[in-house]
Amino acid sequence: MQLYSINAGHFKLDGGAMHGVIPKSMWQKANPADENNMCSWAMRCLLVEQGNRRILIDTGMGDKQDAKFFGHYHPHGEDSIARNLAKNGFDENAITDVFLTHLHFDHCGGAIKRKGEQLVPAFPKATYWSNQKHWDSATHPNEREKASFLKENILPLAEQEGLLQMLNLNDGDGWTDDIRIRVVNGHTDSMMLPQINYKGTTLLFCADLIPSAAHISMPWVMAYDMRPLDTLNEKKRILQEAASNNWILFFEHDPSIECATVHEVNGRIVIKETFALADWVK
Repeated sequence: MQLYSINAGHFKLDGGAMHGVIPKSMWQKANPADENNMCSWAMRCLLVEQGNRRILIDTGMGDKQDAKFFGHYHPHGEDSIARNLAKNGFDENAITDVFLTHLHFDHCGGAIKRKGEQLVPAFPKATYWSNQKHWDSATHPNEREKASFLKENILPLAEQEGLLQMLNLNDGDGWTDDIRIRVVNGHTDSMMLPQINYKGTTLLFCADLIPSAAHISMPWVMAYDMRPLDTLNEKKRILQEAASNNWILFFEHDPSIECATVHEVNGRIVIKETFALADWVK
């Protein structure tokens, strides 16, 4: 198995929304805001090369939206999935599986691209993976979450026979020989976190349960979460496992920190060390 960090780019979100009840005087030390209170965030995907499979976990927001949409989220920087796949010797045709942790636009938008007037799979040889409970939530969203589920990112996945497959897994069930799936419901219904066994060490793709290193702190829960108290309990349970077993946490949205380990100090789970994925896997 080989692991590659594939940054799909950076975008901006409101700092208050990303940090929930935490006051700006605290969170701006971790991620300073611009004059509009917007903070920069990564859309960091993970490529897992396992035997003949090359599994891309999440896809960023893509580039098919209009200028009005991008005016809200301000994509910036030179990173893209195509560019970072190429740096590691791959292209879109090399991807055999696209695993979507959930269907919010900044996680699945890059799964579909615009080809002329058509919306087509960005990874034409891949099977795409979701789960039925989350799919139902995304295609029949509540009013609060509706803006995060864009039909042009989601519905084309179901139009091509065999393209989209639904996983029926409980929390902790195995998907492949070395990947188990953690299922959490605080951020959105049935978000899936890949828990990867890499040469005997566990790496957890944290998705939006712990979007950045700062969110390891228990009260730091996004205002975007549908069930913040569930997020709090899910974080507590998973971080205790991570601390007890020396897991690697992989952050999808942290603007600079890719990975961290954690440990317990005076009853609190805190960061032990941070590092780039490439420095750990080499």
